Amino acid sequence: MANETSLRTDRAFFGHPRGLGFLAGTEVWVAFSYYGMQSLLVLYMTGYLLQPGHIEHILGFTQFRAFLAPLYGHVSGQALASAITGLYGALAFGTPLLGGLIADRWIGRTRSIIAGSVLMTLGHFLMAFDVSFLLALLCLVTGTGLAGVLKAQVGGLYSTEDLRRADAFQIYVLVVQLAVIVAPIVCGGLGEKVAWHWGFGAAGVGMSIGLVVYLSGLRWLPPDPMAKGAAKSEHPPMTGHDWRTMAVLVLLVPIFALSFVGNNEIFNAYLLWGRDHYQLAFFGQTMPVSWLLSLDAFVSSGTIVAVVIFWRWWAKRWREPDEIVKAGFGALIAAGGPLVLAAASLEAVGGHKVGLVWGLGFHIVNDIGFSMLYPVGLALFSRAAPPALGATVVNSFTFAIFLSNLAVGWLAGLLGKMPGAAFWTLHAGLVAIAGVLLLGCGWVFRRTLAPGSGGAAAKAAAG
Repeated sequence: MANETSLRTDRAFFGHPRGLGFLAGTEVWVAFSYYGMQSLLVLYMTGYLLQPGHIEHILGFTQFRAFLAPLYGHVSGQALASAITGLYGALAFGTPLLGGLIADRWIGRTRSIIAGSVLMTLGHFLMAFDVSFLLALLCLVTGTGLAGVLKAQVGGLYSTEDLRRADAFQIYVLVVQLAVIVAPIVCGGLGEKVAWHWGFGAAGVGMSIGLVVYLSGLRWLPPDPMAKGAAKSEHPPMTGHDWRTMAVLVLLVPIFALSFVGNNEIFNAYLLWGRDHYQLAFFGQTMPVSWLLSLDAFVSSGTIVAVVIFWRWWAKRWREPDEIVKAGFGALIAAGGPLVLAAASLEAVGGHKVGLVWGLGFHIVNDIGFSMLYPVGLALFSRAAPPALGATVVNSFTFAIFLSNLAVGWLAGLLGKMPGAAFWTLHAGLVAIAGVLLLGCGWVFRRTLAPGSGGAAAKAAAG
């Protein structure tokens, strides 16, 4: 009888719209705080924190700089700011893998999200003081990792047979995208127009609201599964075909990382380049350069929809290509984005400012390509993952973002050392190389996972 009561209680959570609302509401503020922080970080360091009179006050900065040296060399000024920004962005995508393990094995998803939200809130407020800058970053990356299991709770709202799961994730992503548009406008505007610490404080207030929203909705959330002490599910053993698949997927991770460098510069060198080269004065007022991130989020919302519609239209007329082929063409398109900035740099020679129409062109071209890269790559890893390592393989795709941000931290340091046209052409070349490699790997991928090579996963991947 107790088991039946428990089962009815569990089922009461499945598909409940309030549960989705509270989780989406929490993720909105998580995204608001993260992208608000990202919109200011490199600008804050170059314009304030790393300047004489401030850098000396940062607790532990000498040791931290020594830690950075093996990764980025003994850099200073703008290159140092870009290195820190790249490392922060990398860890923000790397720590959720560890956070998921902690949640599943030890403290559970609910406690993980609460702890992560508290740490992120604390981190944003610690940014108000020079001395606590590194402690603030530590709190933020740790909190981001722990709070990263929010998406797992969205899936937990629905039973495995419930087809509303896909719709729920679409709603979830759409709501979060709105936060990505708004965050740079609010936090970036306050940081650049009023004071840096106002911008970080706004991100902290947003994260505090997210924590309150989450705690208010606990009763509507699904039961928190704990892997510890639970019966281990049985997985089929890895076959030779599975190991070949894993080898190809591992090969693809650094190639995808290379394809992302143009897009990930948006949070780093692009803001610094835009600050110096765009005409940002309108009607006697100067637009905060951080608002370029809002422009990018707005454009990317449209390109994601446009790419989905395009491929549905294509599939009705011709054979739809494999994911890896789509990703390859996406990278080749994305390479055009930095080329637009290279052309704008030639226009800006001699200290001339260029119009934001160049920026709009960059964002449109880059976001069309990225819309065919990240979601398509995620789908590829999800579909080809061996059953025994499904979740691990899918989560490992975010490691490409981790590697890409590490590379961007180094590449962005070249901004002040080479002409703008050469700087952006270098990025275009790297992304284009990734596109060619993805198309080449597509041939290997099809042969490795060809029908009849063994296993259901091969037939599924052959599509």
